[in-house]
Amino acid sequence: MKRLLPATALTAVLVAGAALSAQSLETPDSETIRARMEVYESPTPGTIFDLQPFRARQEASGPGGLALGLTSLNPGVNAWFVLEVTAPGFFGATTRAYHLENADPERWRISLSGGAEPTLLIEGGGESIACAPWAGDEPELLEAAGRPLPFAPICGGRLYLRNKVRGSRTSREAVAEFLRNNVVFGDSIVNLIKGSFYEDAFMQSSETSEEGDAGATVAALGRASLSRYPLMYTAPGFTLEGTEGGRMEAGAWYAVKDAPGIYASVMQPGMISEEILSRRGETNYLDSVERGADVLLVAFDMLKFDIGYELGTDHPSFGWSSRPSGAGRDWRIPGPDGFDRPDPLVMAGMVSPALTDRVAATFTGGFKRDHGAFRFGPMATYNHGNHYGFMVNGVVLSRLWPDLATIIIYKDGRMEMRKWTEEDNARLGEIRFARQNGVPLIEPDPETGESVPGSLVRHWGPGNWSGSADAQLRTLRGGACTKEVDGRQFLIYAYFSTATPSAMARTFQAYGCDHAMLLDMNSQEHTYMALYPQTGGDWIEVEHLVRGMRAIDQRRRDGIVIPRFIGFADNRDFFYLLRKE
Repeated sequence: MKRLLPATALTAVLVAGAALSAQSLETPDSETIRARMEVYESPTPGTIFDLQPFRARQEASGPGGLALGLTSLNPGVNAWFVLEVTAPGFFGATTRAYHLENADPERWRISLSGGAEPTLLIEGGGESIACAPWAGDEPELLEAAGRPLPFAPICGGRLYLRNKVRGSRTSREAVAEFLRNNVVFGDSIVNLIKGSFYEDAFMQSSETSEEGDAGATVAALGRASLSRYPLMYTAPGFTLEGTEGGRMEAGAWYAVKDAPGIYASVMQPGMISEEILSRRGETNYLDSVERGADVLLVAFDMLKFDIGYELGTDHPSFGWSSRPSGAGRDWRIPGPDGFDRPDPLVMAGMVSPALTDRVAATFTGGFKRDHGAFRFGPMATYNHGNHYGFMVNGVVLSRLWPDLATIIIYKDGRMEMRKWTEEDNARLGEIRFARQNGVPLIEPDPETGESVPGSLVRHWGPGNWSGSADAQLRTLRGGACTKEVDGRQFLIYAYFSTATPSAMARTFQAYGCDHAMLLDMNSQEHTYMALYPQTGGDWIEVEHLVRGMRAIDQRRRDGIVIPRFIGFADNRDFFYLLRKE
């Protein structure tokens, strides 16, 4: 049970059965949902609320002209709410909207009770809590809104007010955004910088040895399909079990110390078996550089973890990508869904404090909005250029488009990675999180069921693989795949020190993955991945996949590391793994 803040003067804790009640916010009837889905699937829905077919709203009025509105954006998920407060003022009535998050959606049900003194009613676990954070000479809502916290607790810590804060940026990201926003042809300048300095900038190629004891492997994951299994002298920045002098057998898996259910592996694409590398027509040829470039992988046994997704304070954004043109872009509207800001919703850029004690790992998400749409090929010409969609806590923030590679997390905790389909729109109510990022790296062949490279892996423009200014695809990249072994699912994150989509696809094939997709690329900030071992200390211990990622975290004055995505709001979107309770 989460520790709650002390009750304030605005919070009355009532025993079960007390004479305080409100009609619960419930999912609307099927006819209402059907009508709203027609708006959702229209060319331009219009507002952030128009993307929420399951929303439910309650209204109440109070003394002195007070008017309240509470909208549950998805009652089936019960996580995000918008509270509108209209109060009389010297210059007339003013309305303010607040984005609230339920600190424990599995326990607390939130509703708006009417009467002479309306309140929020928070019910669960045999308790009923009445909270009026808009009331009094010093309203709790205004006090919370004035605090520099992405999540400011109200109502005794049972709810959080999500506040707008500025996400952290490294100097590289700040410079890139300055160029894009303030310099003519700024995006071209940034691409030139990437092409000149970033390609192979993070490439690693470790020494190998053909002899020695590789240590313990993980039977359920097996070994990658390689032509040889030398010992490698490069290892992730985690403490591993069963290694000899820090050396790892290529393609084998090792348990991470103090992190049950998490395993690590290393290899180089040139070690992949010829049976895979020699298949014609599936990928481009791997050159000598990427064949010798280190790949570090981390596997999560999903029997032990829940997975979530959160947007950054700034990215991905909601307006148009600069990439689509012609029929792919409608200049008459501010964004592909009809808006360019998520107001009144607030993107926090960090894990909710209610989940911090369970966080096992984080890694960055996908492309920014500007890069997250198609410039070339057929997909640039319809569906507004197929901007990559995303969904958080059952709330659609950008529509999900067919044929894009998608990580899907359902309300019951199940996870899938596959192409989105038109039919999936009818299952939106079952989904809690989703993130799209381009087209598949690998996917099952519809006839044989064998996982093969996606049809656009070899095509730079139509696949929107990005890279340097002259279309050289080899660069630092991050990706993920899913693998199922005897009904047991694993999520695998992979860090490619320099690679093309072809090398990524071949690597995921060698590891026996079912589906795989690109995440982000070009710098260690964009491919950041960290674990948080269970060491029993009084602060969060951080172990980074690559040592250079340490510089991305922040530090207190006493030198203690404040982990990215957990200890401060970040401008980038990310995934997080939670230990199951």
